[in-house]
Amino acid sequence: MKIDRLLSIVILLINRPLIQAKELADMFEVSVRTIYRDIESINEAGIPVVTYQGAGGGIGLMEGYRLDRNLLTQRELADIFTGLQSISSYGGGAHTLLMEKISSVIPPSQTAAFRHKTNQLIVDFSPWGLQGIIEERLTLLKKALEENVLVTFEYVNAGGASSQRTVEPYTLVHKGQAWYLYGFCRGRRDFRMFKLHRMKSLAAGSDSFERQELPLHELPWGDGWKDIRNTTRILLRFLPAGRHLAEDYFDIAELQQDERGGYTVAVHYPEDNWLYGFLLSFGTLMEVLEPEHVRHRLGELAAGVAAKYR
Repeated sequence: MKIDRLLSIVILLINRPLIQAKELADMFEVSVRTIYRDIESINEAGIPVVTYQGAGGGIGLMEGYRLDRNLLTQRELADIFTGLQSISSYGGGAHTLLMEKISSVIPPSQTAAFRHKTNQLIVDFSPWGLQGIIEERLTLLKKALEENVLVTFEYVNAGGASSQRTVEPYTLVHKGQAWYLYGFCRGRRDFRMFKLHRMKSLAAGSDSFERQELPLHELPWGDGWKDIRNTTRILLRFLPAGRHLAEDYFDIAELQQDERGGYTVAVHYPEDNWLYGFLLSFGTLMEVLEPEHVRHRLGELAAGVAAKYR
């Protein structure tokens, strides 16, 4: 839309001393003539745009022009900027432009202090590997969410069963190092969580749906594992060689050092396929001490793995 492009151009001009008309045209996929018409519209709106001719020229704003920044403090702006940095690895185009908008309201004399604040905390949601695949799915799902259109995909559940799904997408959730789609499954006639890693042949359709309001405080990802009644207490012991793993995965305050230089820790997890895969991932550097049925099941699974490689 033209109004979105005009606002984006204004923000870019506020944040940069000069910018070439061709660069703006390439950025917004329009002609240079269209950019100059946009500049005229911006000038007519009372925003002072100046064109500098020559080799070092370009388009810029009158020196000293700044957005009114009274609504937010610099600390609040830094917190917003930090949050945007954390998710910019996924569909970063829109987030990058928004970060430029925030940077534009910081006076030059305070830029260094602002950058210091925004570098104090960095959270990177991107996974090790598969980043391109997940980013493609997130981009498609974000567009479907914005347009309120159905999505279809083949879904493989934790038990390996595959099924075709048609879903009304409601929100994207990042939980426990993975991305999920929460939406209304037309086939199951109920809301479901779908892990993006388990989707195949994801596509957005043309059929729209009427979105209903969801009470965010009642949604399923909020308290799942907090209810200790739905979990099993498991006592783990890490060998001295595996102490770094214990420190990576568990709160150091919960770890108890034993007389042999290792760690023991008591954890509460739902007893499911994920749990056994998680425990097996520590290999021989960790031993389950309690309960006995978990030790027994883990031994069966480990023996089965060993049998495959004999």
